[in-house]
Amino acid sequence: MNAEIIAVGSELLTPFRTDTNSLYLTEELNQLGVEVIFKSVVGDDFARLVAASQHALFRSDIIVFSGGLGPTEDDLTREAVSEALGAPLHRDEEILAAIERRFAARGWKMSPNNAKQAEVLEGAVVLPNPNGTAPGQWLSGKFDGRERIVILLPGPPHELKALFEEACRERLRAKLPTAFLATRVLKVAMLGESQVDARVAPIYKRFNDVQTTILAGAGEIQLHFKSRAETLQAAQTRVDEAADAVEEELDDAVYSREGQSLEQIVGYWLQMRNATLAVAESCTGGLLGERITSVGGSSRYFAGGAIVYANAVKSELAGVPGEMIERHGAVSREVAAALAEGIRYRCESTLGIGITGVAGPGGGTPNKPVGLVFHALASAGGTEVIERNFPGDRKRIRWFATTLALDMVRRKLM
Repeated sequence: MNAEIIAVGSELLTPFRTDTNSLYLTEELNQLGVEVIFKSVVGDDFARLVAASQHALFRSDIIVFSGGLGPTEDDLTREAVSEALGAPLHRDEEILAAIERRFAARGWKMSPNNAKQAEVLEGAVVLPNPNGTAPGQWLSGKFDGRERIVILLPGPPHELKALFEEACRERLRAKLPTAFLATRVLKVAMLGESQVDARVAPIYKRFNDVQTTILAGAGEIQLHFKSRAETLQAAQTRVDEAADAVEEELDDAVYSREGQSLEQIVGYWLQMRNATLAVAESCTGGLLGERITSVGGSSRYFAGGAIVYANAVKSELAGVPGEMIERHGAVSREVAAALAEGIRYRCESTLGIGITGVAGPGGGTPNKPVGLVFHALASAGGTEVIERNFPGDRKRIRWFATTLALDMVRRKLM
């Protein structure tokens, strides 16, 4: 069976709110062997909500609504689903009494509009909401001759999660055919999306029963594999066969096989090698250190570092000779190497990283354009320097730069 999620609320169509409920619901449905085939966000508009509901009923087996069950005029989910299904609403006096008791227990006066939350669709099972006044609703049956499950859940995440876990998960499990969905994620560093796909598409196309999705980020490619079968072992076996074949082709470009972040993998390798790391950052402004220390336990392998924006600070904290900066410029192979070597010496660490570049939006020249970054990795065996020209805005360039630096450490320790 497949599912569709409709998040309701005009606030989700602004830059200030994110629909996190659909991520949670997708994970829960996937664990039940249900594939989510559509997601949509609909504002508080009755006609649009009715249209979205009708489309969902036409194409999906399970439709989950989140939000729009509150007491205000713009909470329209019940009314829109009623219109789409042709299922009348009726006032449930037990729900209304429970809402009144909830207000009374807090010493509040209930405004009349709260009674709207006691409206129930004909044929629906009421799902009690222990954390709020708006209950959920569950409808199952044939709509236009096809079996459908329609679930209405409140929008606040803590209410939705608790209600789904207590009232929906097992009810869904009992309705669903026996099926298991297995997944696997491979993460690849510093290869382009088209480059990765050109290499692996001939491989994953051989696995017709495994869905493969490629997601691209700044310096990272994720390959998501998903398969459904009658047993979890069968589904996982097919997913693993596809993922293993792709990993063999990409070799050491794959840094994670179970979804770990690059920061976690670097920390793993540093601990495995009993090594420590220090960083000297110019254009990345501390982002590399922040990524490393976002992992719990990083104090075991991260010695520390310095943000060396000003040339004088490059000299003072990382020991870069002033004449080197004058001769080659702050953005240069030589200064990157000196930063890595200097911070490694100052922090007495196994490895040292130096980063210097032009993150933009200004400051670029024809010889040293925006996006030019030098990365250096110093160790007892010498210093490696990599030059790259990264595309994008300041945020994207800085993320690219720190990703490459982390990947240099990973490859060195491998």
